[in-house]
Amino acid sequence: MTARTDLSVTQGAALSVGAVLGTGLISLPALAAEAAGPASLVAWLALIVLSAPLAWTFAALGARYPDAGGVATYAGMAFGPRVAAAVGWTFYFAVPLGAPVAVAFTGGYVSDVLGGGRVTELATFLVIVGTAYVMNWFGLRISGRVQVVLSISLVTMLVVTVLAALPHLRREHLTPFAPHGWSGIGAAAALLVWGFAGWEALSSLSGEYRNPRRDVPRATLIAVAVVGVLYLAVATVSVLALGPALAGSRAPLADLLAIGLGGPVRTLTAVIAVVLTLGAVNAYFAGSSRLGVALADEGALPARVFGGRHRSLTFIFLGGIAAALMPLDLHTAALLVTGCFTLVYVIGTAAALRLLPPGWSRLTAGVAFAAVVGLLWLNGPTALLSLVIAGGSLVYQWIRVRSGQPVSPGR
Repeated sequence: MTARTDLSVTQGAALSVGAVLGTGLISLPALAAEAAGPASLVAWLALIVLSAPLAWTFAALGARYPDAGGVATYAGMAFGPRVAAAVGWTFYFAVPLGAPVAVAFTGGYVSDVLGGGRVTELATFLVIVGTAYVMNWFGLRISGRVQVVLSISLVTMLVVTVLAALPHLRREHLTPFAPHGWSGIGAAAALLVWGFAGWEALSSLSGEYRNPRRDVPRATLIAVAVVGVLYLAVATVSVLALGPALAGSRAPLADLLAIGLGGPVRTLTAVIAVVLTLGAVNAYFAGSSRLGVALADEGALPARVFGGRHRSLTFIFLGGIAAALMPLDLHTAALLVTGCFTLVYVIGTAAALRLLPPGWSRLTAGVAFAAVVGLLWLNGPTALLSLVIAGGSLVYQWIRVRSGQPVSPGR
């Protein structure tokens, strides 16, 4: 169990908001509008509503079983070490696949300023992931205070963007409301999972609160409210201010600031996007490289390839470069990653149904479970990758057991 560090409700809520308000928001409104048109607002609202039971489920788990292991720990408690390892695999292998997607969002802003299209976006990717790789190789950290500043910068940019765009909202931009049919809403919702990944951090932080049973639910309510308001506000003004141009935009926040404020806002937005993305990629490289080592130590991954922080880190770095060079459009690549996130949520909420006592929390977990299963289905064929990864973990563990090398249950 994690030693407590007297995390307050306000600090916990701020960390949770920072975990969920990822850099994907700088381009998600455009991707969702491309999939569903103005009807993407329905998908945004649906994901915000889903956030409440999903976040509450992980908060209930964290309050009852405070532990830094998060979903993997709860999966192990409910279903055993093999399922826990499958959760670890699904998250670990999603990181190198997701790095090019995260940086592609930012690359759109950089190419919007410098030009160069795909070449500039690829160069931006190499600079950001290369910097994160070097920083983690030498054990350099972006401090917690800097991470908080980055989160505040993102929130500030979102608020300024919304306020600047308000005078330019046009009701006629809501028609046609669903140019791609109502099925487009499901496609948009599957994409938007990217922007809502992070609620599992609530359970991972639970052991650090002064009083988990009291403080985790309070921090959760604050975080859900803040995230919901910001997401819906940005999505709404994006649709109403940019109209049809939103679907083809590579830098929607820059477009909104440009029509609202004018001046060199595109350059400023690009700089902020790069800094935010570097912070996010650095954090993911640091956490996932250690996850790979932990999985290798427990026998859930081959130690020759993933044992040791540098080996695990190098795999993520090279895997990210390989994923960036794959001939996948941004939409498909994002769906492959969100499929992995969604499967982790499916396993996490299923574990909650077994671990939480009868009552309101278990009922909420049931609602969350049904919702994320639906999202996994909406993900379509791309969800198969997450199932293949989880299945690969189970096969690998079965082979080890047959060869007399069982997987350790870990924590």
